[in-house]
Amino acid sequence: MKTKLLLLAILLTGMFSCQQPVQWTVENPLAVERPDEALIFTRDQLASKLELPDGKLPVFKIDGQLQASQVDDLDGDSVWDEAVVVIDLAASEKKALTVEFVAPEAYPQFEKRTNVRLGIVQPDGSFVEVDNYQAPSIKEGFRIIAQGESVSWENDKFGFRNYFDCRNVKDLFGKLKPELIIDKIHTPEMGDYHKLADWGMDVLHCGSSLGSGGIALMKNDSLFRLGSTEGYEYQKITEGPVRSVLELRYSGWVVDGDTLSAVERISIFPGKYWFQSDVTFLGSPEGSEVVTGIVTSLLKREPFQFTSSGYTCIGTHDVQSLNNDELGMAVLVAENETGKIGRTTDINFFKLGHQTVVEKNFSNIISETYYISQKTADGIPARHYFAAVWGLEKEQWKTEEGFRKYLTEEMEKLGNPISVQ
Repeated sequence: MKTKLLLLAILLTGMFSCQQPVQWTVENPLAVERPDEALIFTRDQLASKLELPDGKLPVFKIDGQLQASQVDDLDGDSVWDEAVVVIDLAASEKKALTVEFVAPEAYPQFEKRTNVRLGIVQPDGSFVEVDNYQAPSIKEGFRIIAQGESVSWENDKFGFRNYFDCRNVKDLFGKLKPELIIDKIHTPEMGDYHKLADWGMDVLHCGSSLGSGGIALMKNDSLFRLGSTEGYEYQKITEGPVRSVLELRYSGWVVDGDTLSAVERISIFPGKYWFQSDVTFLGSPEGSEVVTGIVTSLLKREPFQFTSSGYTCIGTHDVQSLNNDELGMAVLVAENETGKIGRTTDINFFKLGHQTVVEKNFSNIISETYYISQKTADGIPARHYFAAVWGLEKEQWKTEEGFRKYLTEEMEKLGNPISVQ
């Protein structure tokens, strides 16, 4: 009997030890505080260190406390591909991060701090959210079918959108509260988002520029907007408390006689005044480059540029919001991928007859834009970060110095990621 009990105890001990949490050491290599740092673990990374129990999902703890996280199926095969966890680290701090596994129904509910949305108008004027949708063909003429005219994404700091039509210009929602707001945009509950409210407002005038990070291609020093394509598709990839990801997919993009396609994958994380963009061109001519930029139509001061921690930054800061207060915008590109930096003409091409969208006084020819090009190869994603701040939201954003300080800190963090051992 004692022998049987001993064997049972050994068996149970072995079963329990297989379920023991696995521990990593996470370390901040910088002598600065790093709140809201997102760590991404691929399924293969975790599988290389421990056995993944069937049907269970990873959760993360520090000092026994759950950390906000999510698991994402990025390729739609119903199997999670990546786990994302957001942690806080003090200057030069080192912590033990443990990984445990729970059943899907027991997965914790965390505060939702990121969001994406495409709402399509219904016959009664309401909007229904969709995860995938094809924009109307450019041959059908211009019409607004999307909530807020756009695909939108946000975190607890700022809101962004990309017009879901041939304009393909990015725009900004300045926020005064951390609450998520894009689900209510363009509804009676919120009212006119062009007017200042307790949550914030649409703060940017875009015109025929690239707005706040619109995409173009540079070929032989000429700029070609990623717009008026034969196909334009939205695909939600994932949406959750600590990361949301979407793709904008384009086909039939004619550039100076060449026909291209393109994909922009946009990712947003909590606590940051920026989003991440990964742009892939297919069929692009040799030597062409990805371009993004910032509208300059209300800019009175000179834009700025500088390098730090392996990144190039271009930016603007001025009293240039639609609320007549301070607005800062910037693009961050890896220094070794940086191409040309410049400003387009301020000519109003719409008035000259290049009228792509008459209803919006919009011309497809890019003007009033401060831009940066990025070296890349055909089929290889080019990554940049677009940042925006609003003076009404925080005192630091009222000065260019305050904005540049933030950008320098973020470039340093991007150049010195959290160490995971």
